[in-house]
Amino acid sequence: MSDLKNEQNESRPGGSRPQPPRMRMSRGVVSWIGFILIALMILALINDGFKSPKRLLISEFWDQVESGNIQRVVLRDNSITGYLKESRQGRPVSSGPERFEVKYPPAALQQELIDKLLAKAAEHHFEVEYDETSGLYVQLLVSIVPWLMIILFIWFFVFRQLRTTAGGAGMLGSFGRSRHRVSNKESATVTFADVAGIEEAKEEVREIVEFLKNPKKFQRLGGRIPHGVLLVGDPGCGKTLLAKAIAGEADVPFFSISGADFVEMFVGVGASRVRDLFKQAKENAPCIIFLDEIDAVGRRRGAGYNGGGHDEREQTLNAILVEMDGFDTSDQVIVIAATNREDVLDAALTRPGRFDRRVFVPLPDIRGRLEILKVHARKIKLRPGVDLMQLARGTPMFSGAELAAIINEAALIATLTGKEAVDIADLEEARDKVRWGRANKSRKLAEKERLITAYHEAGHAALMFLLPDSDPLHKVSIIPRGPALGTTFQLPETDRYTMSRRQAMATLQVLFGGRIAEEMFCNDVTSGAASDIQRATQLARTMICDWGMSDSLGPVRYGVDESRRGGALIELPGAEYSEKTAEQIDTEVRKLVDEAIVGARTLMEQHRDKIEALAQALLRHETLDRSDVERIFRGEPLDKVTLSGLIEGESVPTRRSEPTAATAPEPTPDLPGTLPQPGMG
Repeated sequence: MSDLKNEQNESRPGGSRPQPPRMRMSRGVVSWIGFILIALMILALINDGFKSPKRLLISEFWDQVESGNIQRVVLRDNSITGYLKESRQGRPVSSGPERFEVKYPPAALQQELIDKLLAKAAEHHFEVEYDETSGLYVQLLVSIVPWLMIILFIWFFVFRQLRTTAGGAGMLGSFGRSRHRVSNKESATVTFADVAGIEEAKEEVREIVEFLKNPKKFQRLGGRIPHGVLLVGDPGCGKTLLAKAIAGEADVPFFSISGADFVEMFVGVGASRVRDLFKQAKENAPCIIFLDEIDAVGRRRGAGYNGGGHDEREQTLNAILVEMDGFDTSDQVIVIAATNREDVLDAALTRPGRFDRRVFVPLPDIRGRLEILKVHARKIKLRPGVDLMQLARGTPMFSGAELAAIINEAALIATLTGKEAVDIADLEEARDKVRWGRANKSRKLAEKERLITAYHEAGHAALMFLLPDSDPLHKVSIIPRGPALGTTFQLPETDRYTMSRRQAMATLQVLFGGRIAEEMFCNDVTSGAASDIQRATQLARTMICDWGMSDSLGPVRYGVDESRRGGALIELPGAEYSEKTAEQIDTEVRKLVDEAIVGARTLMEQHRDKIEALAQALLRHETLDRSDVERIFRGEPLDKVTLSGLIEGESVPTRRSEPTAATAPEPTPDLPGTLPQPGMG
């Protein structure tokens, strides 16, 4: 068709394109209303004349009557209009008699006024008329407008909608239309060059693009087009970005829609939209359909999952299954779906023949993070010499979306501080802000709360530094960040995909380090360890129930089977283990927690003086990195400039404080439960 259109354009003189047809005036209701209004205006102008009448006072009017300058008079309900023979200055009017108007109260137009005016007319020989149509137009409009509104309402909201519903348009018929967005190569701006860190996934979808461009190459040996590709991965890994890149690379129509767009308050609308979407896709084949967040409509069917066999989501899923199973080899329509909850999808949706390929989009490794940072760093101005590999090394287990947010936040931080380019300090601060929250340096804490927070974070930092199986300490701060009064940051040295029992026990000890430090140095405990206790309890229960790290219970899973439950809102009845087993689980969880607390307390008692020095250094400097903590544990003085030292213009080195009775804090009262919780980052 495109070639035929080009030949037609070239056959015209000068190769000019055909002019679009001119818009014709619609003869609909709006045109008729405009015609009626114009006719009424013309009628009013003819009736009243083209010139506005001169306003006369009542005394002036009677003076003109007595002088015989009246040519004709017309009586109305509350006014008298007419024509003067000459102007009020006594000069003749070249364009005709001068028109005048006199306003009278309605009560004044009585028989006495009429008799007086008729007598003067007989005396001065001018005509007197009475116009009864002055209120006729108003009465006519009052009687016609309601019926006109009813007719317009019936026309627009009934007949016109019924006429257009058959074609799927209009207000009523638009509910069944698909709300997809269509893009082509000209409108798509994202390509495979903008996608980094997921090379294997790119290679798999690149084959799909190649098949759409050259299907005969793959069909030569009898292969068939894959019906669907399912992109699975954690949030922020680049599933939607990968689909946009497919749209930018494939020279075919790209229909994109979210799973939530199928669901409406009316039953059957989702299935209708599915049929409309696939109908348009088949008409534009070869093409790609992208279903984002397909778990919104593709959840597992059955009682307790979607709410019954007549649920709107289930009907939408059935329509998707039927449409995908009805594809022919020659349709050349590929469905690409994205989800981060593959475990809740229906088995009929994920089987081969519907989604033939499952592409896993993982979190990027260190090389992938470096490539992602390079892609996003092209959009900002970096200071020469900035090592992005250092940032990639310090962002393990970060997703692509988080890395993009780090680059953007770093640019904003550099802009607010008045820098000409983004340096490594801005990137590190942006990383901490994205992962752990914004630093609230303006929040003022009471001295006792600040002291408790310092010892709490010193306990976490000391165990991170001392335990070999714990993730390395990054830095520790008592500057409030997010909801926490203090934070201790740790970053794994490498990407970690599994956790050993030693690593889990080390994590438990680190989590209880803050509470143990409060007991050791403050002679009391606070609500600040609530988050640590919650995380430790959850980790211990996971070790017992899911990871089989209990000697008495053995390698048996006691958790809820998500594959059976399928993410249902209603819990399935019945427990998966007995009450005796539940008691054993509670006993083992408590055993792990007690073991972690005893081990952490023993280690902290051995290094009590170092933890004391670390807390005092935190009170003085507020933020310490790993090198500072190493120097404190080696017993070396910490040469860092404090805020007060900068103000005074001198640098005072911090020396290790020896624990004495004078420096020991007094017991503090219980803090309210709503206190923001100091804890690990």
